[in-house]
Amino acid sequence: MSKPPTLELPEGAHARQLRTPRGEFAAHEAGEPTRGTVLLVPGFTGSKEDFITLLTPVAEAGYRVVAVDGRGQYESAGPQEASGYAQPELAADVSAQCDALGGGVHLLGHSLGGLICRAAVLAEPKAFRSFTVMSSGPASVGDQQQERLKLLLGALPVLDMAAIWQAMRDLDPPEAADAQTPQAVRDFLRRRWMATDPRQLIAGAEQLLSEPDRVDELAALDLPYHVLSGERDYAWPVELMDDMAHRLGARRSLIPGAEHSPAVENPAATAQALLAFWQQH
Repeated sequence: MSKPPTLELPEGAHARQLRTPRGEFAAHEAGEPTRGTVLLVPGFTGSKEDFITLLTPVAEAGYRVVAVDGRGQYESAGPQEASGYAQPELAADVSAQCDALGGGVHLLGHSLGGLICRAAVLAEPKAFRSFTVMSSGPASVGDQQQERLKLLLGALPVLDMAAIWQAMRDLDPPEAADAQTPQAVRDFLRRRWMATDPRQLIAGAEQLLSEPDRVDELAALDLPYHVLSGERDYAWPVELMDDMAHRLGARRSLIPGAEHSPAVENPAATAQALLAFWQQH
């Protein structure tokens, strides 16, 4: 779970509703599209706040940058039917968000967001200018996360969200514990969890457990790719992401000192790597 260091939007950034034919999505936006537009899609249990650290450097480099909450995720409403959270539906949302921003965006998906964005790119490759996969692997997550997700899927139908929140915190990997996390951020993390639709969580967990390897399909498209991750990752082994980048012929960025959430753990190096890629395309 990404833990933003602050919840304060930087100067020049603002919250908005991104209106699309598929509904409205809560978003943070900064900058002008002098060099293009960047769309940032969060991962499992995440939200637009996971990208707060990137808003200023990306905007200052001449891009409009927009981070969104997906359907049923934190401040974006979602459908009542479980089928509304299937991957094709989430991918169609990403395409609609791109269209609402004028098309041709630089797309970035973090973790589960990387799998959702991959599905969007495969469905409509000409809609996107480039695709960055951040801390997301070629297929389903590793064994450690498989067990955690199976526990979550077993708990969601029988426990309330507050009880599950506490249970999940007890199962966090050691690197996720941080006594220095500000109380305001801790409160936000719980508030975000409680506001997320359980159907969205179930669908996301099932995707992470069962996602097939679609790297070869992606490699067959004519699109610039970038695979970015931390030096370690508890969801997907870094070696798998190295191999994925090789298969895609992608730019590969390894962020020093970062793990599963590079935009939070080393935002300066993450922004530098992203901008170096986008400025070439």
